[in-house]
Amino acid sequence: MISLDQMLLWFELYSLQERYISVLDNDQLEAWPDLFTADGHYEIVPKENADADLPMGLIYCNSQGMMRDRIISTREANLYEPQTYRHMVSGLVITPIDPTTARMHASYAVIRTNLEGDSIIYQAGRYEDQAVNTPDGWRYRSKRAIYDTLRVPTLLAIPV
Repeated sequence: MISLDQMLLWFELYSLQERYISVLDNDQLEAWPDLFTADGHYEIVPKENADADLPMGLIYCNSQGMMRDRIISTREANLYEPQTYRHMVSGLVITPIDPTTARMHASYAVIRTNLEGDSIIYQAGRYEDQAVNTPDGWRYRSKRAIYDTLRVPTLLAIPV
């Protein structure tokens, strides 16, 4: 039987995941770092590297500051075709570590639409996250997007 505390934890962490997706899908990238702790980690790695315990990935940020810098460079320095993301996330599993820390994992697919309105499945994979309860609510201490897709067809400018 599921307790009220377990249901509340699931709701709060599911809400964190939904805010994350909403920020990315609605081009509110400046709010993205606020979903992490100040020393939060974010990375995108291919499945082959994750399986071999190799650290190399496409994106690695080890603080909110690096995440903010990435967004500024995405907005002001990088040249890439404007695009829209739509995330599909399923299979969220939450494993409490202690009252203020939990592990989460879920499957994801990102559909990318270009200016001409052509949509493709851009990337599919899984998230492996750790979240902590802060005075401001639940935040990611780490978020790892491990993609199954064999290759990334265009510049990976926006977090997935």
